[in-house]
Amino acid sequence: MTNLTIRPLNTGFVTTVPAEYLYHHSVHPYVEGATRDRIEIPDFAFLIEGGEHLALIDTGMSWTERASKYHHPGSRQPAGMAIHEQLAALDIQCEDIGVIAITHLHWDHSYYLEKFANATIYVHERELAFAQDPIPMYYKSYENAALGITPHFHGVNFTTISGERELIPGVRALETPGHSPGHISIEVDTAAGNFVCSGDSIFCPENLEPIPDLKYDITPPGRYVDAIGMWRSIVAQRDRVADPSYILGAHDLPLLERIRETPVLGLP
Repeated sequence: MTNLTIRPLNTGFVTTVPAEYLYHHSVHPYVEGATRDRIEIPDFAFLIEGGEHLALIDTGMSWTERASKYHHPGSRQPAGMAIHEQLAALDIQCEDIGVIAITHLHWDHSYYLEKFANATIYVHERELAFAQDPIPMYYKSYENAALGITPHFHGVNFTTISGERELIPGVRALETPGHSPGHISIEVDTAAGNFVCSGDSIFCPENLEPIPDLKYDITPPGRYVDAIGMWRSIVAQRDRVADPSYILGAHDLPLLERIRETPVLGLP
């Protein structure tokens, strides 16, 4: 039995085109939501409470102007939704956070890290290496200096990890490469069962569903650096949980409605 709970915190809204990001082109005829209309999706970080340290899984996105200018046009972070503002509303200061696990270093998952002076900040060693020297196609994702801006993670003191790693009792980092070279997901043991916070390795619940006509055992997303890693990471995470509701994606649109009724997950 564990006292750990998970509190999803939506740090803003990112615009995306489902047919390009959420669903691989091969599945478009089989997925109703594979539209080319630009939509808004949430951008979750997750607060882990009840352990030996307060912990965060990701820290969310940047402020509106930065997000819309350099990343996805129309993305926005309304007042009060930045990670430090969300924590303050819970009477938690950034200095109170002892552990941060970064699923990957894209701009919408790892902002404001400089505010967490007392946290051990974990990232996969492959992710940090690529973020510091990405190919040009990923300059925007990692805010590379070639764009004339300072990367959002510049000067942060990271603790690099590899393999499966316990961060605090009941909280484990899992290697889930595919969306990015060193992507990790975080498994959290709770009284209600084990949850997996999947970052961007799984964009939406539909990614977990098979497509029998194609003999696919998942519905692959459209955004990844490694198709084989992406596929195997999705299957591995699905196999670790009791049912798909225990997988919490960083851009999981239905999670917005779910937390209106259940703002804290993992209670018995």
